Order: sequence, then C-alpha cells, then structure tokens
Amino acid sequence: MFKYCILLVFAFFVTISQAQSANETHVETIQDSVKKNLFVKGLANGYIPTKYFNFDLRYLIKYNQYEGVRTGLGGITNDTFSEKVRINSYTVYGFRDDMFKFSVGSSFKLNEKTNTWMTLSYTDDLQETGSTKFLTDKRIFQFFEPRLLNIDLFHRHITKSIAFEHRISNNLNAETEFSESYIKPTYNYGYVTKNGVLNTFNLSIAKFALQWSPFKSFKVSETATKDNDYPLITLQYSKSFNDVLKSDLSFSKVDFRTIHKIGKKDGNLSEITLVGGIASGNIPLTHLYHAYPNNIRKETIMQRFSVAGTNSFETMFFNEFFSDKFATFQFKHYLKPFYVTARYKPQMVLITRYAIGDTKEPKRHQNVTFGSLKKGYTESGFEINKLIFGFGLSFTYRYGAYHLSEFGDNVAFKFTFNLTL
Repeated sequence: MFKYCILLVFAFFVTISQAQSANETHVETIQDSVKKNLFVKGLANGYIPTKYFNFDLRYLIKYNQYEGVRTGLGGITNDTFSEKVRINSYTVYGFRDDMFKFSVGSSFKLNEKTNTWMTLSYTDDLQETGSTKFLTDKRIFQFFEPRLLNIDLFHRHITKSIAFEHRISNNLNAETEFSESYIKPTYNYGYVTKNGVLNTFNLSIAKFALQWSPFKSFKVSETATKDNDYPLITLQYSKSFNDVLKSDLSFSKVDFRTIHKIGKKDGNLSEITLVGGIASGNIPLTHLYHAYPNNIRKETIMQRFSVAGTNSFETMFFNEFFSDKFATFQFKHYLKPFYVTARYKPQMVLITRYAIGDTKEPKRHQNVTFGSLKKGYTESGFEINKLIFGFGLSFTYRYGAYHLSEFGDNVAFKFTFNLTL
C-alpha cells in the first residue's frame, strides 16, 4: 500500500512539474510573440526599437538629384527612457554635395490629459522648394519614396523653433510653432524686393494648425484603437514677420487639406483628397506652391520610367509650375482585389487628378522659369498594384489645357510599390 502511495505522490509531482513547465513555455511563447509583434509594428512605422532608443529608418539611406546618396543615423527615445521627455536627433551625409546635415530636438509633456507637448529643435538640412508641411502631420515613413529620387530643387535652411501640441478633444488637435530660419537656395536664384535682389534671406515665421476628424471614435480596450479617422480636415495659417529677429520678408499663407475615404480597403474603396493654398505678400520661390509633380524631363517614355508616387501628378514635370494660390483634387477608386491565390491578390486603382493655380508676379523670381496653372491641369490613369514583391505598374495620361503636342510627352508609365508588413 505504501509503495502505491509513493508512486501516486511521485506521479502527482511529475504532473505538476510538467504543467508548470508547459505553462512557463506557454508564457515564454506569448512573451516572444508580443516582442515579435512590437518589433514588426515598430518596423512598419519605420523604427528599429531598442530598450531606451528607437532607431529611425528614414535616415538610413535615400537618394535625390542634388545630394546623390544620402545616408545617416537618427532616432528618438522611447517610453522606457521617459514618458514625459523625448529626445530626437539625426545626422546625414550627402555624397554628391559633400555636406553633413543634422537636427536635434527635445519634447516635454506639459499635460497628460490633453496630451500637451512643448518641442524645441535646431535643424540644418535641405527642403524641397515649393513643398508644404502641415504641423499636424506626424512622421511619415515609406520603405521607398519615389518622388525623392528625381527632386533637384532644394533650399538649405538653418532653423531654430519652439512648438506646442495640444489635444482640444478626441476629434480636434492643435499645434503652433514659431521659427527663425536662414534660407539659402542650392540653385541660382534671386528674389526682387524694393530694397534690391535677395539671394539668401532670413525668415521669422509663426504657424498655427488645426486637424479635425469629426467622426473619429475609439474602441475601449487595453490600448486605444482608431476606428474611423475620415474625413480628416487640416487648416494651417502661416505668417512671416518683417524686421522680427532680422527677418527680411513679410508674407502670409493659408493652407487647407481634406482626405476622405468611402468603402472598405479589401473591397471597393474611394479616396478623395482636396488640397489648397493662398499666399500673399513678399513670398520667395522657396515658399510658393507646386502640385507635387513626379515626371522627369527626358525624351522617351521609357527614359522617364521610374516609380509612381502616392499622391503626385505623374505626368507633370518637375519645376514646370509654381503658384501663390492653387488647388488640387485627386480621386482614387480601389477595385476589389483580384483573387488569384490566398496570398496573391493584385488590385486595380482608377485615378483622376486636377490642379489649378496662378502666380501674380512671376518676374520677381530671377534665373528660374515656370508656368501658370490658371487653365487647369488634368491627368487620369490606372494602377495595377502588388503584382510581384509589392511592385505593380502605373499608366497615366495628360490631357486638357496643358496637353502637349507629342503624344509620348503626355504619357507616364511607371512602377508602383506597395509593401505591407
């Protein structure tokens, strides 16, 4: 009897030990899975996470016509380092222009409930001439940035800024910034003023931006999950002050953008994007508007073969148009993916884009030549995405008031690239 009792006790402890071991293995598996998911999520957002610091993949390697290969390192501290202080920095080097660029900044959380942050930064880098950045736009990461390959018109800026971010409600965010910048175009350019021609200039600019998602809601869980962010409406006002901190020019800008999506991504989805801007005062080419062109000036269609952008005008040549007031309309309709296999589902997208704009005093911009969009610019086409390894094909045709005499000059035939982790 005693022998059977010993065997029973032994069997009980073996069972408990096996269950505990299995539970530990299960816990370890879950922990490994969580770590893996966090790593993949970080990678999809453009980060390689470490314990205290997340390396930013945006600065690893890029290419453009002015810098050639641009490479460097950058990143930002994470919540393990501090939930109330963020430190971010990057350093890059351009091989063609043989110059280092860098930025360093710190952010401080002032209020937890309203997610209020103050940010101080110092940046010495390049910016594309004619581009507009909304303060409310957070980091944008793409594994591959197609437009960047062909951009050749940049200006250098050395900028010191202080900014505040504040959540007014779950649907409304506000940001404001004051910056002082030294601007030097990398190309031969002069802006005519009453006091002479400026080749470089100092600007002191105040900006205020609002971003509104009227139907945005949250699912309550351990972590807040976005349910519906559209329509997404952004309004921004910028004012450059003359004679404030030795600023040379006085002008103002009002910028607007709305993005709306109707339907489901895995079915029929329509996406509408409206962008507009009005500038007045003494405004140089660096701060005018372009319509995000993405076509290079080469003779044949195949010589212009490159990669299509996300929201760029594929048939519009770089530096072809600049405006002090403009508006663009883009419509994309995603058809339901073609089911070939469970993992191979190409998708067709129908596209139409329209732009209109004008410039009051083009003669004030010396050593550059550009056209006006006052007649209205139109292009339409289609994409077939995810044909192989995330790559697809795009075909776009330019027609209407700015149709060119040679048929081939109106056509853009390009790759597309869509990769989802």
